[in-house]
Amino acid sequence: MMTARGYGFAVGLAVVVGISAWVASDWLNLPLRDPDGLAGPSYIRLPLIVLLFFLADVVPRVLIDNRGFSHFTESFKSYARERWTRSRAVLVLVGLSSFYVVYVAYRNLKGFLPFVRDGLHDQLLKDLDRALAFGHYPASLLHNLLGTGVAAHVLSFVYIAFLLFVPVSLGAALMWSRNVSTGFWYVTALCVNWVLGTASYYWLPSLGPYFADRSIFLDLPETGVSRLQSALETARAETILDPYASESVQGIAAFASLHVSILFTAALICHYMIPNKWMRSGMWVFFALTSIATIYFGWHYLLDDVAGLAIGWIAVWVGAKATGHQMRVQRHRVSAGDGLLGVFPPETVKDDVDATAAELQGDGQRDTAHV
Repeated sequence: MMTARGYGFAVGLAVVVGISAWVASDWLNLPLRDPDGLAGPSYIRLPLIVLLFFLADVVPRVLIDNRGFSHFTESFKSYARERWTRSRAVLVLVGLSSFYVVYVAYRNLKGFLPFVRDGLHDQLLKDLDRALAFGHYPASLLHNLLGTGVAAHVLSFVYIAFLLFVPVSLGAALMWSRNVSTGFWYVTALCVNWVLGTASYYWLPSLGPYFADRSIFLDLPETGVSRLQSALETARAETILDPYASESVQGIAAFASLHVSILFTAALICHYMIPNKWMRSGMWVFFALTSIATIYFGWHYLLDDVAGLAIGWIAVWVGAKATGHQMRVQRHRVSAGDGLLGVFPPETVKDDVDATAAELQGDGQRDTAHV
């Protein structure tokens, strides 16, 4: 169950990071921007995803119970009231808002990096790569092993899928969790990932193998990844030239790999909490293929991925401590009404939400008493 302290941790982190981004923007005289995604700005994309998950949760249940569209409106309202109590709606809103503030702050602080740190450490990381790969470039080894044809397109698809995975998994965690506290564990861990990732960028600034020396990657075909790399390079150049004229946010930084850290976070929490073995296995496969893709396309050095693993583990641990979970298998027993889409019996969900709300209220009273 999520405690009031865990509820406050995500909010507090959002406030601190949001203020930090605002102060940095004012100090550096650089604009704060809302980073666009595949579906538009975050403030449009995230609520849209939540709405879609809400409809995907309620509509199938109503259609199944009514065996069609008879009395659809009445059943929809009834089920929505049972499934979405005020307590659950508030918690989802808080989680979504906390993530949004931290993510936007992260993207802007990452964008400020070229204006704060002049030196780059690509040569150091490149030398470490060659030492760890016994005198070879890890990317070249992967090109020789996997080829530069079909493998490039498959790994590109996997890598680009991450861009949709983060908002979709956020919606699933908040909207389809049997208990809202489980979703908050994931949301809190994501926020910690963004914060630690930002710190790592400033600690060891680097561009990554592709942007530092693309000669290794000339044999790769044009893919979604190559187009993304070109767009990021253009955005970086425009932002450095005139940050106010450019509408883009500078987004190139190699150490550490947040693709690796976030997918490791997701795979770990999925392993601990999700009963469906196919979903757990799928997450680990997604994580493994994405890790390979980061090296294959030159996004990251080997040390970047190792650091990403460390950040991902720390994020899960911090999230567990903040939300009252333990880093061990806690999968609930599958019962009637469960499913891949998280469609649970309304009374079960209501009990879980009411219990969470009751604990939040009780913890809040105890915290007030201590003060």
